[in-house]
Amino acid sequence: MIFSALSQADRYAALHPLFLRAFEYIRDTDLYALAPGRYHLAGDDLIAIVEHVTGRTKEMARLEAHKRYIDIQLVLEGDETMGWKPLADCYNPIGEHSIDRDILFFLDAPAAWIPVPPDHFCIFFPEDAHAPLVGTGPIRKVIFKIAV
Repeated sequence: MIFSALSQADRYAALHPLFLRAFEYIRDTDLYALAPGRYHLAGDDLIAIVEHVTGRTKEMARLEAHKRYIDIQLVLEGDETMGWKPLADCYNPIGEHSIDRDILFFLDAPAAWIPVPPDHFCIFFPEDAHAPLVGTGPIRKVIFKIAV
């Protein structure tokens, strides 16, 4: 898991061939003008998901993990906190991994909570379970799904 400010994004662009493209999209696009929804930037290899939702409590949040995608979760507006726990330490799955949605939820509690202010992001790799969208009031964010 990586937590950083958008101003430091160049440090992480070399970690994956599509990270640079995602960070260029952030730099070159008016993200506030995008309507909520899915935007395929490179087929199914790079997807941007724009969300504008009301935050939830820590008790309502569920850890989730993905096998096929790395998430770059960029907060644009609002007060968001994201939970994190190593996937290897998650022992209480809810159901089976959904192949179609590439997601598996867990009842486990996060090991840490990370406050993520606007213009900051978290990168969650497949070995990182995460619980997003914890906060009060509206949260506007973009999640980049990058195929492993």
